[in-house]
Amino acid sequence: MKILLYPFWLLYRVWFYVLVTIPIIILFPLLIISIAKEQWYPFFFKMARIWSKCILVGMGFHWKIAMEERLEKGKSYMFVANHTSMIDIMLILVSIKSNPFVFVGKKELAKIPLFGFFYKRTCILVDRSSAKSRQAVFLRAQRRLKSGVSICIFPEGGVPDESVILDDFKDGAFRLAINHQIPIVPLTFLDNKKRFSYTFFSGGPGVLRVKRDNLIPTIGLKIIDTKVLNDQARNIILKNLKKDFKK
Repeated sequence: MKILLYPFWLLYRVWFYVLVTIPIIILFPLLIISIAKEQWYPFFFKMARIWSKCILVGMGFHWKIAMEERLEKGKSYMFVANHTSMIDIMLILVSIKSNPFVFVGKKELAKIPLFGFFYKRTCILVDRSSAKSRQAVFLRAQRRLKSGVSICIFPEGGVPDESVILDDFKDGAFRLAINHQIPIVPLTFLDNKKRFSYTFFSGGPGVLRVKRDNLIPTIGLKIIDTKVLNDQARNIILKNLKKDFKK
């Protein structure tokens, strides 16, 4: 039975890359204008959300977002989520509406044709093998936070093996949040691995559930509290994943 699905999975994966590319081509003039000045980033963010919706809907996905606490418009946050799929970027973009954020992501994605052009001009790139690059992230993030945007990091530092429910979290996101005294917003993606994992012959249309938990405050915390904050955020996401797995 699984063999019979191989042609579908092949076309499904190819269709994903078509959907990634077409909206960028259509919106190209507006995208170019939106990245001309850093203060125009909120306009770029709106178009990035349109791009994300086109991809998710085109792939046959529909999303359900459960929110514990509403976000304050115009306030900066640190968004953290588990990383399992190429659609994580799109899903977090549609999950957050009123608080534009920039991604902190690996520099390798900047090599992707067309997508990479905008990625390296709007995101904070990091070379995880370079201590100097990791330090520079803090300076660039500081500038973006001062401009009123939020930050989004996948703290696992990459996509873990398929057998891993949730990998250990890196400390970078939590040090940044403490340094700037901004709340942590944990998001759990419950279906992304099942719907569109990095295993090529797998996945398919369906629901994408997002659990957005209560904010974790950082007011008054010091750098020495980084590990505690890290564990607190990770345990929230891990609990959601394990609870859903048992169901």
